[in-house]
Amino acid sequence: MANRVLAHTGARYPIVQAPMGWIARSRLAAAVSRAGGLGMIETSSGEVDACRAEIDAMVAEGLPFGVNLPLMFLRDDTLVRYVADAGVRFVTTSAGSPTRYLPMLKEHGLTVYHVVPSVRAARKAVEAGVDGLVVEGAEGGGFKNPDEVSLLVLLQAVRALTDLPLIAAGGIVDGRGMAAAFTLGAEAVQMGTRFLSSAESPVHGNYKQAVVTADETGTVVVNRSGSPTMRVLKTDYSSGLAAAGGPAGGSLAAVKRLYFEGDMEASLASAGQSVGLVDAVRPAGEIVEETMRGFHAALEETAKRAGELRT
Repeated sequence: MANRVLAHTGARYPIVQAPMGWIARSRLAAAVSRAGGLGMIETSSGEVDACRAEIDAMVAEGLPFGVNLPLMFLRDDTLVRYVADAGVRFVTTSAGSPTRYLPMLKEHGLTVYHVVPSVRAARKAVEAGVDGLVVEGAEGGGFKNPDEVSLLVLLQAVRALTDLPLIAAGGIVDGRGMAAAFTLGAEAVQMGTRFLSSAESPVHGNYKQAVVTADETGTVVVNRSGSPTMRVLKTDYSSGLAAAGGPAGGSLAAVKRLYFEGDMEASLASAGQSVGLVDAVRPAGEIVEETMRGFHAALEETAKRAGELRT
């Protein structure tokens, strides 16, 4: 199997693990990369020393991986330079203009994809000279664009705009979702909620179980009229915050208590609408392999149904 995303990342399969804050560390990333996908290391937590250590751990593993750089959270170019000097070959940039550090990253030979939640953002990123795009629909968890556009619409619109390689993100947990994204023009998919609830994810079991037991209506968007807008698991706390209209920022102070101690009412638990499609906690490698099998099966079934329509 080969396409442009695989050529850019060195992964065997076009399945990317989302760079979730505090969660996308080397244990999870290495498990995904060993299975043939692309593990990602986060830097959005702001824990610079810890993120450097996680990057070093992945370099030592000798596995393909990438790093996300959330531009609005970077105080200076220190971490950008560290990533470039560490031997990382693939990065995604998000939450800001890709022009900020793109020249530096390209000078060091890195491949840069930018995360876009709209056609307008995609156009700016293309004009800036990025190598590809992560097209992020409103179904996904975590920080969101207040002007929601579903992946089904956004992916088609961005593909009509550009021929750059696209990674589809938002609402995908399995091979059927992956096949749908490829039909609409993607060359890879990014999964967050599915890997959040994997065996290797570092979050507390209460968080994982909450994902497994939630249905498709089990998330809520908080702070729609301000920043940060987020899609999170529906709890008493998040539902109250959403009803009050936010803001969500102060509620993130205790996020580590939720993530790692399991207090589901302490803060906001990022998750996408795909919680309704997650039925169990599984090893990351199993998730990757099942997704690829399901992807090929879905494409074969689609081809069969399409063939039945021919006259």
